[in-house]
Amino acid sequence: MARKVTVVLEDDLTGGLAQETVRFAFAGTDYEIDLSAKNAAALRKQFAPYIEHARRAGRSVASRQRSGDIRAWAKEHGLTVSERGRIPASVVEQYHAAGSGR
Repeated sequence: MARKVTVVLEDDLTGGLAQETVRFAFAGTDYEIDLSAKNAAALRKQFAPYIEHARRAGRSVASRQRSGDIRAWAKEHGLTVSERGRIPASVVEQYHAAGSGR
């Protein structure tokens, strides 16, 4: 028996149909929001003047250290994580739930 799963994004502002998930960071916190094409364009338009004058920031030493700590913890607990690249959110959540990120 086959199963088909359909994911429908809902615009987090209006509740209507969303076409994409927009990711951004502000004040050291990462965010994501599901938006319609119109609302995503409006968000980008609002950010445009700030982005135009901003500079890209590299990963901080603290961020690299945190990633290393999470990878070491995951390996100690039998979780598979790559040596490089993004750590799966589920692994980060388990790390914090275990009280290791405090």
